[in-house]
Amino acid sequence: MTDLQRPADPPTSRRGVVTELPDGRLRLEFRRSWSDGPDDVWAALTEPDRLARWFGTYEGERAPGARGTLTMTHEDQPVGEAVRIAECDPPRKLVVEWAEQQDWRVELALAVESGRTTLHFVQVFAAGTDVTDFALGWHWYLDKFDAAVGGRSGPGDWDTFLAETGPDYGRAPQA
Repeated sequence: MTDLQRPADPPTSRRGVVTELPDGRLRLEFRRSWSDGPDDVWAALTEPDRLARWFGTYEGERAPGARGTLTMTHEDQPVGEAVRIAECDPPRKLVVEWAEQQDWRVELALAVESGRTTLHFVQVFAAGTDVTDFALGWHWYLDKFDAAVGGRSGPGDWDTFLAETGPDYGRAPQA
């Protein structure tokens, strides 16, 4: 267990949970859920106009094995990055690998649990990686996704989000 995971956290916590795998790698996981059906949540993950609302743009073929350019347009300086769609099983699973960053693989799985569509986000990092900033970044993007799917308010700008959520990850607000 790392400092990002507190034993008292309920399983419904929105914060990312980091666990160490037997080989020393670190697994970052998030779970989010909505009353919307899996097709609608999948559409928010993959349809160009809905993807742009919370994350960015993807240019390229949309199929398993396809390569394209993913641009996280909500960053201060958006940069297109080469990615490959490793798996795509609508509306259940999407796995994306970054071409330039070895071992960067994000898995997004949807399932219906207790009548709600649940998104399970997983990224595994090399042993010894400080995943705090990655966890904060993905938390922010998943809050933006949650707003796009569930009609909730978004996390605001990065500085506001960091001031509010950073302490949950051990990051003190910047003065």
